[in-house]
Amino acid sequence: MAEFLSTAHCEGLKVELESRDMAKKKKRALITGITGQDGSYLAEYLLTLRYEVWGLVRRTSLDPLMRLQGIAPDPRVHLVYGNLRDSASIGRALAEAQPDEIYNLAAQSDVGISFKCPEETFEINYFGLGRLINEVQHICPKARVYQASTSEMFGTTKPPQNERSPFRPVSPYGESKVKAHEDFVVGYRERHGLFICSGILFNHESPRRGEHFVTRKISISLAKIKLGLQKSFALGNLDAKRDWGFAGDYVRAMHRMLQREKPEDCVIATGVAHSVREFVEETIRAFDMKITWKGTGVKEVGVDAAGNTIVTVDKKFYRPREVNSLRGDPAKAKKRLGWKPNVTFKELVRMMAKADYERIQKSL
Repeated sequence: MAEFLSTAHCEGLKVELESRDMAKKKKRALITGITGQDGSYLAEYLLTLRYEVWGLVRRTSLDPLMRLQGIAPDPRVHLVYGNLRDSASIGRALAEAQPDEIYNLAAQSDVGISFKCPEETFEINYFGLGRLINEVQHICPKARVYQASTSEMFGTTKPPQNERSPFRPVSPYGESKVKAHEDFVVGYRERHGLFICSGILFNHESPRRGEHFVTRKISISLAKIKLGLQKSFALGNLDAKRDWGFAGDYVRAMHRMLQREKPEDCVIATGVAHSVREFVEETIRAFDMKITWKGTGVKEVGVDAAGNTIVTVDKKFYRPREVNSLRGDPAKAKKRLGWKPNVTFKELVRMMAKADYERIQKSL
């Protein structure tokens, strides 16, 4: 055990020293999906390492830069309009950035939506990566590429899941990521010698997580109930278990994967799973409230101390095919990368609860 810890410590120290050396050279990174949760945290982290950061930004009618307000004015951050549907815009971004590292974080990442829009999901998650890799081969073939893969690729495989576990996806989202991993990550690494690797990230959350994801739905809804703005909210499968970590921790692992001598895929996870029910209960405690569960199945409800129903179950929020339990084995990441999560499940939930409560209270 002592030998293992010593190895992990040395690997981590080596990566940190290499990062400092490379930071002095002002490395360049291109991030697709820079306006998302992971992209914003990664951009901030790379800036602390003195990187020049380019971000591929998809033009929308809404403000795409709301998560980048703290770094968008930084002269080391360059935003280029384009998206993974358009090879020409990808090529322009690569030609302008001339990146040493590329982080492909852009995706249609909503599992529920993938059942309703499977073609769009494959168009972005699979063909989008193919377009990116094709342009990389022509414009900057020596660049190192990180592909954002997902625990949803494991699907019905029993936990704990690691790099050797079989992929058994049950959603179009999971299927698109598996095909992208096999064809473009493993395929181009083995056939063309491209430095490309997959970070198989388990669920990672933060106050910047999209509001349509269940964790933010819980923190926002309970904040509104605490403030007297809402009476109740509905969820799907309360017993579904996920390995939840903090997105700000996980972007450090992404960076470390591209500093290795050879590209290797890694599972990034906490190694601990919690149910949706537990996420609700921890958020309830963060707001100094109480909840009692009554009933079973779709008739189950969560009742507060005053006897008011604040949580219900609605079948429409169940997935067509449910993944009941995902729990990652991060042993390889700890050994190879010297990486481990810093934020605990309890700290993560309370961070999100506090952020949503303060944001909503301020808006009043």
